[in-house]
Amino acid sequence: MFLSVFDMFKVGIGPSSSHTMGPMVAGARFLDKLRALPFAAHGVRASLYGSLAFTGVGHATDRATVLGLAGFTPEAYDNDKAEETLAKIRETGQLTPGGLSPLAFDPENGLRFDFGPALPGHANGMVLEALDAQGDVILQETYYSVGGGFVLTADELAAGKDTDDGAPVPYPFKSANEMLEMAQSSGKSIAEMKRANEISRGSSARLDDGIARIWQVMEDCIDRGLEGQGILPGGLSVKRRARNIHEQLLAERGTNMAVPHVCNDWMSVYAMAVNEENAAGGQVVTAPTNGAAGVVPAVIRYWLDHVPGATRSRIPEFLLTAAAIGGLVKYNASISGAEAGCQAEVGSAAAMAAAGLSAVMGATPQQVENAAEIALEHHLGMTCDPVKGLVQVPCIERNGLGAIKAVSAASLAIRGDGTHFVPLDSAIETMRQTGQDMHEKYKETSLGGLAVNIPNC
Repeated sequence: MFLSVFDMFKVGIGPSSSHTMGPMVAGARFLDKLRALPFAAHGVRASLYGSLAFTGVGHATDRATVLGLAGFTPEAYDNDKAEETLAKIRETGQLTPGGLSPLAFDPENGLRFDFGPALPGHANGMVLEALDAQGDVILQETYYSVGGGFVLTADELAAGKDTDDGAPVPYPFKSANEMLEMAQSSGKSIAEMKRANEISRGSSARLDDGIARIWQVMEDCIDRGLEGQGILPGGLSVKRRARNIHEQLLAERGTNMAVPHVCNDWMSVYAMAVNEENAAGGQVVTAPTNGAAGVVPAVIRYWLDHVPGATRSRIPEFLLTAAAIGGLVKYNASISGAEAGCQAEVGSAAAMAAAGLSAVMGATPQQVENAAEIALEHHLGMTCDPVKGLVQVPCIERNGLGAIKAVSAASLAIRGDGTHFVPLDSAIETMRQTGQDMHEKYKETSLGGLAVNIPNC
């Protein structure tokens, strides 16, 4: 099994990897199918199902789907150009993606929200159709946005192509137990094994440059979030708080005002800064999703700014270790809130961050696995119930608490010898089973929990 670090950490846009990035990716993939046709399509339309329908407006799924069909991709997204394109579509009723003739698209009726049963493959399903001049369907494809910006067609999902099936890698661990056995027999750390796997598929320079870009985007996102002000979009009138909290923390530095637990506030403010940017539709890195994008960068920033001996040169070690753990969670369970609740998003992110932090603080592979298990275990059962379908309440603060749990988990693991009662594999399987048993209304539909027990305006 191989999932690249660049699969787990993707540069994209907010507010949701499953509901914003995924539909945009699906639209771009559908355009590639149209370009391969021996004849030209006249128009296109789209239908959203399940969680994509229920929280689609709050997650900007409708907007992202149209932009994907217009040729936009998350990594190269330009907001000004997107706004110009949407205005032109409303004016002309046409999409003009590169390499294709103009495609008719009805801005009012060309995208349908189906609030009936979800499609059979996944809670996040959508159907894209190409039409001839008479309005008959000449090409249809079903796509599933399965979490973290990953998109599969119905056929790919049925074939189990949720992970890479390319050339063999040196350390193809599919479970935490296999990972530890390979670390023991090879004498390598988890990050070293992950690096060897990555280099077997590409160059060392490409890996280093890609990881450097990932951290740069993460760090820039934190910095923008710490400067951002105002009310977040969406109608809940949620005020951005990271800047004010950060200013208070800076003012308390070097004084006797700071309480011993102020470190928790630093972790939280870094995470909240990221997720406020995400909620505003800014550029973020899936880690492993947008809804959980603040945990990993917050823990790295906390480590760099507040932990003696931290050095930027070890950020690749952190991210490679985190990606290895995230890959195990995705392969054996889920990172999708619509499939398994927020335990699959913030819980997975906390496990990844705990593993990364313990690694750069000198932990053994056994202690790294223990840190990831502690962090995931104490998110089990967490629901995904965003108010009004927006990635704001409780999501922004939840990332801060996820970062705190990650640091605590790493610290506890490092103080032990790596032996522990619950294996990480068992925690991951428990998370999968819990998500399977969780009522649908608590899995990103905004039909239960906080979403229905507080006013939406």
